[in-house]
This record gives sequence, C-alpha cells and structure tokens, in this order.
Amino acid sequence: MGSTCRTCRVEPSGIWALVQAFTASRLDSCNALFFCITNELFCRLQSAQNAAARLVMDAKRSDHISPVLRQLRWLPVRQRVVFKIATLVHRSLSGLAPGYLADDCQLVTAARARLLRSADTRKLTVHQTSSCFEDRTFAAAATRVWNSLPANSRKAESSRSRFRRSLKTFLFRQSDNGVL
Repeated sequence: MGSTCRTCRVEPSGIWALVQAFTASRLDSCNALFFCITNELFCRLQSAQNAAARLVMDAKRSDHISPVLRQLRWLPVRQRVVFKIATLVHRSLSGLAPGYLADDCQLVTAARARLLRSADTRKLTVHQTSSCFEDRTFAAAATRVWNSLPANSRKAESSRSRFRRSLKTFLFRQSDNGVL
C-alpha cells in the first residue's frame, strides 16, 4: 500500500479524512473497554496511531513520533482513552449525556445524607468492583478517571470547551513527563 499511496498523489486533506475515518474512529470507540487493557495491547494500539500520524504528516519511520503527535494535537492512546472518558463524565454531570450514563456518575455530595469534607471537591462516589471485567465498566472507569483529575479540571462552572482544553493540556503534560 505504501507504493500505491506515493504514486496516486492524494491531497493532504484527503489523507487526513481517511485517517480520521478509519483509524481515529476505531481508537475512540469503546474507550471504557480500553481503560484496563494490558500494556501489550496499548502498545499495539499506539503503533497503529503512530503509523496513522506518520502517514498524515509524511514522516519517516525513523523520525521520533512525539513531535509528530504533538504537531497534530493527538494525545497518545492511553491519554486519549482517559480524555474521552473524562469528557463523557463532564457531559454527564452537566446534564448533556444520556440518563444511563448520568446514573453512573454520582457526586459525593449527591450520594451522602451528611456533609463531608470532600463534598466540595466534586469527586464521584467509588463503585466497588470484584473482577477485572467490572473494572472496565463505564461506572468504574469513569470514577477512577474523574477522581484522578486535578481539582481545577473538575470545576462545576467550566464550559465544555474550557474543560476539554484544560484536560488536554493536563494530559499532554502527563504524557511528556512519562506518566501513563
């Protein structure tokens, strides 16, 4: 396929659209299921994303991929999964998500009859799980992702665009520091 792409002269916007349609959409589907997968599977998904980034940016295989991903503003796969789950939680808490997702996102203040010190931190109640399959459910993954975010990202008054921007910045810094 590599020689075919070089000879057919596809416009960069066409390559971008194809990559978005075939690669990015697959990486974004079922993010809660990707939350607790093994490092080996994450590496395979990251390899697919790296190949797509190289194709879009016409980078060589020997080029370092981090600057390419940064230039495209693509988060690494592990942070991408966290980003999508946190965005769904934010939408659920804002009343913009379907009810079945919103039911899984209960703030500590809404779940307790008495006032706790943690009530103003906007953390979610923790769902107890007993197996690795239950850890992959949206309720369990959403709780762990949301509660691990910095307090300024969990602010109630932040708009969707402001939340996404601050979350993406936080996750880029996390990936730059090697925190996975």
